[in-house]
Amino acid sequence: MLSVSRRLSLFLGAGAVAVALSLCGQARAGSVPESTDPIKLAINEWTGQHITTYIAGEILTRMGYKVEYVTAGSYPQATGIADGSLTATLEIWDNNMGEIFPKEIAAKHIEAIGDAGLDPVEGWLYPDYVEPLCPGLPNWEALKKCADVFATTDTSPDGRFLDYPADWGDRGAKMIKALGLPFQSVPSGGEGNLVAEYKAAVAKKEPIIMMFWAPHAMFADVTGKWVQFPKFEQACYDDPKWGMNPNETHDCGLAAPRTQKFAWPGMKDKWPAAYRFLKNYKISNETQIPMMKAVDVDGKKLEDVVKAWVDQNEAVWKPWVDAAMM
Repeated sequence: MLSVSRRLSLFLGAGAVAVALSLCGQARAGSVPESTDPIKLAINEWTGQHITTYIAGEILTRMGYKVEYVTAGSYPQATGIADGSLTATLEIWDNNMGEIFPKEIAAKHIEAIGDAGLDPVEGWLYPDYVEPLCPGLPNWEALKKCADVFATTDTSPDGRFLDYPADWGDRGAKMIKALGLPFQSVPSGGEGNLVAEYKAAVAKKEPIIMMFWAPHAMFADVTGKWVQFPKFEQACYDDPKWGMNPNETHDCGLAAPRTQKFAWPGMKDKWPAAYRFLKNYKISNETQIPMMKAVDVDGKKLEDVVKAWVDQNEAVWKPWVDAAMM
């Protein structure tokens, strides 16, 4: 994922007015935007989330709203949404929400506004050529006997597990501890670092194992397999007595993720049509994957890729806008 390090404000111009009029009719156009304050959409650390967010922002702009894209860490953004300094975040993986989101949701400081529409996978990824070096894979127990295959100077005799950045959570480290695996969790620098290390290892046929997810543009160029862990149940995360290790939680695989959207509760009153649009809005794997490839592999600008999709797919998104304007 390419990290977005800037804030981008998109302001309503004459062209956007024309689009707004065509979308909702001249009688309705005057009611949008309900506030001229910018809608602030959170940008996290991976390209798929950028695409999900920028598509929504482009459509909101065409509806007549001002939009800002604000770089925000996966966990810290919960505080921003709760206090209204961020308006919405549009691709939260619910198996890696951390502790702040559930607390703020329970306190009704953050509102869930629906499923994002993706069909994701997440787990420990390794190249298939590693299997002869670690007999028994993809079963997780094979890792107990072949940690040296993945060891580096810094981790030896333990294996090196390339993990998510520290602010994405510590599930990998908890799994290593709970399952008694002779590995060390080494936080990565983010999506780009994960992809670069994996591709470099594959090019040299070197062993690597890391936390990762799909859909992702990386799989347009390389393949991989997922380690099979004990099946996830919620008790695995909540009750140490569940599973093989009575003293630790996380002695299982990762929860099958859902991707969700969340908003500041005040959005529904301040920008009601935008709020309804974001509730309606969804994105599919089939939409996101080629766009990720265009950005991450082909080197095209995110904004250009998004604009092209919105231009070419009015039949997909116009019904969401029409319903929002009712």
